Amino acid sequence: MEQLLEHIGEFGVYQRRLFLLLSLPTIVVSMQKLAWVFLGARVDHRCRLWWEDDNATFTLDDDVANVSLPWDPHRQHYHQCYFWSEVSLEPLGRPNTSHVQPCDAMVYDTSEYRTSAVIDYELVCERAWLRATVQSVYMMGMLVGSYLFGDLSDRLGRKPVFLSALVLMVVVGVGQAIIPDYFAFTTLRFILGASLQGVFLVAYVMGMELVGKRRRVLVGVLAQAFYTIGFFTAAALAYMISSWRWLQVAMTLPALLFIPYYWIIPESTRWLITKGRTAEARNILENAAKVNKKTVTEDMMLQALEMSSGDKDAAKGNFLDLFRYPNLRKKTCNVFFNWFVNSGVYYGLSLNTGNLGGNAYLNFVISGMVELPAHVITILLLDRVGRRIPLCTFLVLGGLALVSTMFVPKDLSWLLITLAMAGKLCITASYAIIYVVTAEIFPTVVRNVGVGSSSMVARVGGALAPYINLLGDQWQPLPLLIFGSLACTAGLLALLLPETLGRHLPETIQDGENFSRKWKDSKESKAKPEAEQLQSLKENVQGLSPQAEERREKKDEEQLQALTEPQHQLFPQQNAPPTHTQIKNEYDQTLKMSDATI
Repeated sequence: MEQLLEHIGEFGVYQRRLFLLLSLPTIVVSMQKLAWVFLGARVDHRCRLWWEDDNATFTLDDDVANVSLPWDPHRQHYHQCYFWSEVSLEPLGRPNTSHVQPCDAMVYDTSEYRTSAVIDYELVCERAWLRATVQSVYMMGMLVGSYLFGDLSDRLGRKPVFLSALVLMVVVGVGQAIIPDYFAFTTLRFILGASLQGVFLVAYVMGMELVGKRRRVLVGVLAQAFYTIGFFTAAALAYMISSWRWLQVAMTLPALLFIPYYWIIPESTRWLITKGRTAEARNILENAAKVNKKTVTEDMMLQALEMSSGDKDAAKGNFLDLFRYPNLRKKTCNVFFNWFVNSGVYYGLSLNTGNLGGNAYLNFVISGMVELPAHVITILLLDRVGRRIPLCTFLVLGGLALVSTMFVPKDLSWLLITLAMAGKLCITASYAIIYVVTAEIFPTVVRNVGVGSSSMVARVGGALAPYINLLGDQWQPLPLLIFGSLACTAGLLALLLPETLGRHLPETIQDGENFSRKWKDSKESKAKPEAEQLQSLKENVQGLSPQAEERREKKDEEQLQALTEPQHQLFPQQNAPPTHTQIKNEYDQTLKMSDATI
C-alpha cells in the first residue's frame, strides 16, 4: 500500500480534497469539548434577602450589604452563600439575635452572562461540585467512546460508525438544550462525550489512512489546526448568542452538514483490504490515481491489495505484560503519569479561562491561539533535538510559569493571564510529544495496549481537572499551583525515560525490557565493535604477532562452530532483527492510532 501511495501521490489532489472534508467535523468536536466554559459559565451570586422579590437585581447598596451579608475572608468580599437572618431597614441595622444562615434563594449577576446552566440548575454554593461533575462525566464519556467506537469501526467499517456517532451526537446535543432536569442533562453529556469521540476518532483515522507515511506528520499538524479553529468559533458563537441553550443548539446543528459524507466519502481502502473486500478497494485506488493523474500497473495494484502475512499473524500482548518486568514496569508507570498530568493540566487550563480575570471571551481565544506556535515548535524540535529533553523542558517551564502565579498580585490580572497562557503553550507542546514517545517506547507486541491504556489514564486526569478548578473558590491561584507542581514533577521524571530519536523500535517484551536499560551498556556496546575494528586494522598494517595470531585462530574457530552447530534459541523470532521497512511500517501505523485517541 505504501509503495502505491508513493507512486500515485502521498498527499495529492484526491487526498487533499478528502482530508479537508474529513477535518471539518473536528471544528464541531472542538467546540463541543470546550463548550462547558460558556454553557456552564460561572456567575457571581448572592442570597436573595427577605424583602426582595423574584426580579431583584444583583447590585446592593454598600450599607445594605454590610448589615445583610457576612464577610468572606477568602474572597475578601461579601459572602455568596450566607446571609444574616435578621436585618432591619428603618433604621438600617442588625440586631444581636441575628445569626448567619445559608441562602434559601439566589440572585445572580447577569451582566456578563445572561443565562447559564449554573443559573438554571442552581449549581452554586453547596451544589457547586455538581458543575464540575458535568465536565468530569463528559470526559468519562470520551473514554468509553474511544474504545467503543474504535472497536466498532474496526469491525463494521469507518463510514457506518461515523454516521451512527454523528446522528447520535446531533440528537443528544439538541436534547441537552431542552432537558429541564440536571441528572438527565448530565447523562446526555456522557453520551455526547462518547459520540463526539466516535466522530473525531473515525474521521481522523480515515484522514490518516489516506496519505503516505512521509506526509502523516504534516497531516497530523493540519488536523490540530482545525481543532484550534474550533476554539475561535466557539468563542465567536458564545459572544453572539447570550442564551446557553440556543448556544448548545448552534454548536450542534452544523454537524448535520456531515451526514451526506456517508455517500460522498469512500470507505477506507486499508480497512477494505483487511476484510478481504479487494474489489471495492481496487475501485477506490484506481479513482485516486485517476484524480491525481497517475497510471498504476497491474503488478503494483496486486501488490497493494495483498495483505502481508505479518499483518495477519502479528503477535499480540496484553495489559499485564506492561508490568511483568521491572524496567518496562518503571517506564510504563512514568508514561502513565505523564499522560495523566498532560491531560489534566491541558483541560484544566482550557476550562479555567473564565476564572483568570479580565475578559473571559478574550482569554478563551488566547488559550486557543497559543496552541498554534506550540505545534510548530514541537515539529521543529522532535527530529533535531529528540524527545526526552523537549518533553522535560516544556513540562518544567510550563510548570514554573503556573507556580509563579501565586506571587502575582490580584490587581495584575494581565500578568496572571500571561503566565497561565505560557503554561498552556508548554503543556500543549508536551502533550504532543508524549504521544510520539509512547508510540516509540512500548514494544510492538504491546504497543497498541500501551497507547490505549495511556489514553485511559489521560481521561482520568481530564475528569479530575474540573474538581481541581473548584479550589479556585478558596484561593484563585490554587488550581494553577497544583497544575504547575504536577507538571514540574512529570517533567523531571521524563528524564528517566530513554531517548528514542534514531533508535530501532523494540519489537518484543524482551526488547522493551532491555531498551536503554543502562546508558553505560549502550555506550560500551557501541564502543566494542569500534575497538575490534581498530585492533584488526593495526594487525593488518603491522603484521600479526604470535598473540594476535592465536586470537585470530580462536575467533575463526568460534565463527566456524557458529555456522555448523544448530541454533537452539528460546525465542527465535524475537532474536531475529526486524527489517527497516517492518520497523517503519509498524511505527507509522501505531503513531496514527495513538494520535486518533486524543
